[in-house]
Amino acid sequence: MHAAGLDLAPFRALRYAPERVGNLADVISPPYDVVVRPDEQRDLETSDPHNIVRLILPRTPERAAATLREWRAAGVLVTHPRPALYVYEQRAAGRPPQRGLMGALRLTPPHERTVLPHEDVIPEVVAERAALARATEADLEPLLLAYRGAPDDTAVPALLERVTAGPPLLATPTDDTTEHRIWAVDDPAEIGAARVELARHRALIADGHHRWATRLRLATEHGGRPPWDRGLVLLVDTARHPLRLNPIHRVLTGLPPAEALAAAGTAFRVQPVAGPLDVALRALGAAPGNAFLLAADGAFHLLDRPDPALLARTVPTDRPAAWRTLDATVLDATLLGEVWRRPPGRPPLRARYLHSATAAVAQAAGSADGFAVLMRAAREDTVRALAEEGVTMPHKSTSFGPKPATGLLLRDLRDAGDEPGPIVA
Repeated sequence: MHAAGLDLAPFRALRYAPERVGNLADVISPPYDVVVRPDEQRDLETSDPHNIVRLILPRTPERAAATLREWRAAGVLVTHPRPALYVYEQRAAGRPPQRGLMGALRLTPPHERTVLPHEDVIPEVVAERAALARATEADLEPLLLAYRGAPDDTAVPALLERVTAGPPLLATPTDDTTEHRIWAVDDPAEIGAARVELARHRALIADGHHRWATRLRLATEHGGRPPWDRGLVLLVDTARHPLRLNPIHRVLTGLPPAEALAAAGTAFRVQPVAGPLDVALRALGAAPGNAFLLAADGAFHLLDRPDPALLARTVPTDRPAAWRTLDATVLDATLLGEVWRRPPGRPPLRARYLHSATAAVAQAAGSADGFAVLMRAAREDTVRALAEEGVTMPHKSTSFGPKPATGLLLRDLRDAGDEPGPIVA
């Protein structure tokens, strides 16, 4: 019998052998969709021949599968001796520690509403990630899931507090001065108590919509059979460990910046904004209503006060008001769908998505026919309320963090060890 809520199982993690890699920080990376390509990907690949980016962003899925086999055979990657849940802590200066539980979560179909997506996905990305998972037969990156623990929850909070007082299984700093630490929990009683408590909750996908859609597809392909019926996740109780919500920016190519500004001026107020970037972003943050910051050629322009008649004509009316007034909705429906729509015979704009405003501005700087559109973060209560209603936001609308580093723990589907039996209260 399945639990009605979150069903988190222990698993035998695949991880780097410390004696085979000189510095753990040199072999881990940000999630695949956060890595800035090509520059950051190249830097990661050259930082260490065993950097995880060679698996998550390979030249081909088959190359990733061969690399994974080679690393296992050489003892670069080793399997934890027993199934366990794993406590993951991220500690940055000036901020409270972020803690959560990593495990193998049962993949519930959308109608069960145990895991709530809040963003649309891009089919081509799901197909790409599915091809990689089929070839490697591994969960290479965890999803980040947020749930709101109840005041009377005691098992998971007490477990996190007790475990993090002892020495970790893995620990490493990263370039952003964050300390990443992981502990293994293999005591059956503690695992059982945590599973019972988590089964009372459901979770919001904070990061990893394409990974979730990929795993659902693969579970269906395999008839819902183990080990394809579960996926690697990090569960964070945001009542006790709030996540940060950040925007995802766009770099658009296929339209010269001057033409983009001229077209926007017919529907938005367009005004230059003084730099540098942090100053311009503050101006964006202070703008009421829908607003965007267009960056090109070292200059910034604020686009705000859209024409209400244009919004009424371009934004679909079959969604809640909270969805219709999102910046991401107005960008997709009004700016991309109408103001910057390319005429027949000309290719549509191409978009790249970057989590760093600095990286987005840098990528747009050298383009004669491109520019960056810098966004503001949506409100977490808006995101959660829409997800509860079953309404998804436009793809790449939000970025929750801090995100788990990729490469600390992997889940090898050929040796997962995550068939724990029913949850027993």
